[in-house]
Amino acid sequence: MDASIAVSWCFEDEATAVTEGILDLLAKGTTVVVPAVWPLEVANAMLSAERKKRINVAQATAFLRRIAGFPISVDAIPLGRAFDQVLSVGRQHQLTAYDAAYLELSLRETLPLATLDNDLRRSAGIAGVDLL
Repeated sequence: MDASIAVSWCFEDEATAVTEGILDLLAKGTTVVVPAVWPLEVANAMLSAERKKRINVAQATAFLRRIAGFPISVDAIPLGRAFDQVLSVGRQHQLTAYDAAYLELSLRETLPLATLDNDLRRSAGIAGVDLL
């Protein structure tokens, strides 16, 4: 699951049937695995939303506390993998290193990928990764 899915839960205008379905799975105890960059991307999205006055500090704090309680497992990536496999996936699919981290994790763990990012969805399809 990439950050776009989690961030959509904070903003009603970004929610879709897919994002709400994933939220329901988490609420029922299904564990998702995210790369190490995920918490930083979610936090950055909250900072950006605060600066744009979409939410206030209290709303961002409440949202982050809420998702911190979900069964989300952060995959700690060794430096070698970040510098080798993630970089390779990024080059091959012309993705940022951040997006490549999600695709590399899905490939390595044979997990479906949940994202709203069109480039990442396209690359997942090319790589043979199932999408949620």
